[in-house]
Amino acid sequence: MMSDDSPMPSVAARDVGLRRFASLASLTVAVVLVAVKLAAWILTRSIALLTSAVDGLVDAAATFATYFGVRYAARPPDREHRFGHGKGEAVAGFTQATFLAGAALALCFQSAERLASPEPIEQLGLGMVVVVVGLLVAIGLVAMQTWVVRQTGSTAIAADRAHYFADVAVNVAVLFALGVTRFTGWDRADPVFALGISGYMLLSSYGIAIVALKKLLDRELPTAERRRIKDTILACSNVRGLHDLRTRYSGDRTFVEFHLELDCRLTIARGHAIGDAAEDAVRRLFLPAVADVTAHLEPAGIVDDRLGEQVAAVSNT
Repeated sequence: MMSDDSPMPSVAARDVGLRRFASLASLTVAVVLVAVKLAAWILTRSIALLTSAVDGLVDAAATFATYFGVRYAARPPDREHRFGHGKGEAVAGFTQATFLAGAALALCFQSAERLASPEPIEQLGLGMVVVVVGLLVAIGLVAMQTWVVRQTGSTAIAADRAHYFADVAVNVAVLFALGVTRFTGWDRADPVFALGISGYMLLSSYGIAIVALKKLLDRELPTAERRRIKDTILACSNVRGLHDLRTRYSGDRTFVEFHLELDCRLTIARGHAIGDAAEDAVRRLFLPAVADVTAHLEPAGIVDDRLGEQVAAVSNT
């Protein structure tokens, strides 16, 4: 038995709209900021500002991935993707992590080179103005994305927000580096801060990749959430037990499957009704998000191969 694809179509439609708006806004901001920062780097020759510009360039490339990942994930199930396209968001998130890690490694080497052979920075005042503007824009974008993530739970938007959290930190560090250089004249402050920013970018890419991989590899829901599902099913009328509970996230929805144990003397119609009630009870746990719930009916006391026993055997080896 399968649940309806969308128990609250208006909420699902709103979530899709919010995801698309957030991804488009992020893309627009990223393109504008990277152009401004690159121009400022050309004028100032600051390696820290270059780090911020490259981070912005990575943001722009990654946001393209987010934009198309969100649009792909919003597609309804079709003949070739009967579980939907929700993993498109996780793919976009992992793509972002790859972009960010590659850029961070390149900047680490460049910062080390500039640290060994420092160069003077020109037009420091202009550079500081550009950084302040970028910082304010990034903060505004992060605030908007945070609200969208709370409303939709979008993996791709959350990954994009992590980029801009990093961008806020990057801009603060760049501003501090330029300030130290301006007021102390120490040329190596610029590459030192750039090296620290590169390390932060690497750490951010790791966090984004871990979140994306959990969804791509069908990781189970947390233990407390699985217990809540089990308790809800067992509380349903005429349910004798359950086994082989399987759960996973996939983009905009959660998938829940379980074997429902019933009295073997029940008619098919009665068993079907009990299964429907159990599915509905689980589905309500996830509102307003979408949950795809499947119950497989079995007579209580039957002896067969069970997934739980296979998992336990693997865990004990």
